[in-house]
Amino acid sequence: MDLRPLWLAGRLLTRLPFPEPREIEPGLLGLSVPWYPAIGVLLGVLIASAGTALAPVDPGVAAALVLILWVWSTGALHLDGLADSADAWVGGIASRERTLEIMKDPRSGPAAVTTIGLVLIAKWAGIQALIASGSAWIFVLIPLLARAQLPLLMLTTPYARAQGMASEQVARLPRRAAWAVTLSAGIVCILIAGWIGLALSAMTLLVFWLSRRTMIRRIAGFTGDTAGALVEITETSLLLLAVVLATTLNP
Repeated sequence: MDLRPLWLAGRLLTRLPFPEPREIEPGLLGLSVPWYPAIGVLLGVLIASAGTALAPVDPGVAAALVLILWVWSTGALHLDGLADSADAWVGGIASRERTLEIMKDPRSGPAAVTTIGLVLIAKWAGIQALIASGSAWIFVLIPLLARAQLPLLMLTTPYARAQGMASEQVARLPRRAAWAVTLSAGIVCILIAGWIGLALSAMTLLVFWLSRRTMIRRIAGFTGDTAGALVEITETSLLLLAVVLATTLNP
């Protein structure tokens, strides 16, 4: 079995020590996409293990440490996409060309800084509440569902630029495998967590639908930055929903 697509997916989405593929063939980027949910599971297990191990620590400190691990393990990749998207959506003033142009600017404006700050605060609060309620196991599901959004986005949404890494992924995406892993992510969550998994899966689809509609209306597709923003928005939404569900179960 050729594991190079898995290694490539791991190296693209994380800072974890995945082996480096010796040769990256033209189709390897596309073949790596169906492995994205598996990378999400790995991240989820890492984060859930840290949350469980830090349960005896002050919840605020434990949440900060887990959040630092979460951001480090992903290399802030999706946060960068969120920042670029925030600046572009505010500065683009409903112009497709201007929005795409701003996304290429490596500098971060007030919209980017504010958005990242709010997302990190929300994540910290959600992590703290879940650790305090003894529900750190839910962390396994959140990165899985968030990264299952990526193959779904490539399956259903055109790439907004003429060229780019994602254009190669879309062009060479194994569609049957991508649909299979996307559907499997939701099924796995339901099997693991019952109605909580069902609720989280439903929220994932709602965030996807709203985000995709926004992308189509503004830039007629997606970019790597908007895909990263989708992951961050999904993770934040699922964390906050999970807190509500955990509180309902353990009032």
